[in-house]
Amino acid sequence: MEVVFLGVGEACDPGQSNTSLLVRHDNGTTEQQVLLDCGFTAAHDYFRVAAGHALDGLWISHFHGDHFFGVPLLLLRFWEAGRTQPFVILGPAGGEARVLAAMDLAYPGMRERFSFSLEYMEVIPGHEVEAVGFRWLAAATDHSLASLAVRLEGGGRTLFYSGDGRPTPATVKLAAGCDLVVHEAFRWQGETPGHGSVAGCLEFTRLAQAVRLALVHIQREERRCFAGEIRRLAGKTSDFEVLLPVAGDIVVL
Repeated sequence: MEVVFLGVGEACDPGQSNTSLLVRHDNGTTEQQVLLDCGFTAAHDYFRVAAGHALDGLWISHFHGDHFFGVPLLLLRFWEAGRTQPFVILGPAGGEARVLAAMDLAYPGMRERFSFSLEYMEVIPGHEVEAVGFRWLAAATDHSLASLAVRLEGGGRTLFYSGDGRPTPATVKLAAGCDLVVHEAFRWQGETPGHGSVAGCLEFTRLAQAVRLALVHIQREERRCFAGEIRRLAGKTSDFEVLLPVAGDIVVL
């Protein structure tokens, strides 16, 4: 499994694209590609690094703009490229209506012209889903809007992606033993309602006994002022590896 950090930023960061991950997995016969979250900037970031319409599926953690407002552009580019294979979108219950409404608002009448079908799959906490070459499991985070963290399994490797929100006992359980935890850490120190912190993410990873932690979605001023402190703290952590990725970084699991 290969994880490409297309973006690592929060909603209002002019210097960092919205957090979005491209996950690739070779099952021995074909390569499967899925995108985790697709905010304002993610479609352009995806097409900079990936070929045409090769993407098999998309995970949407929740329906804030910096996590799904890039979907209409993504689908438009698929249509423009002549895509014919179905496209799978996975996410919280009730999301299909939001995706279709966003598409109709951005490009009225366009989805009726698509040469490919959209298949929305609801992922309910506690129920696993097999789709596009991966096994998907979810748990609710503590966020201002209903939001799901996801555990993605493929080829014997495991990835946990928090989306937005503070850790919960359910997300700690979901991340248990993962090869990589990607968690939003909005604050360096202190707490913001509905968001994680660097200290909280370190404790989360210890509790989950995961192998590596990547810190993303850091508030822009906190990243600018405290990136050095975060890296120094990461260097002192001995029981797992801590990463502060930037756009374009790749982690192979």
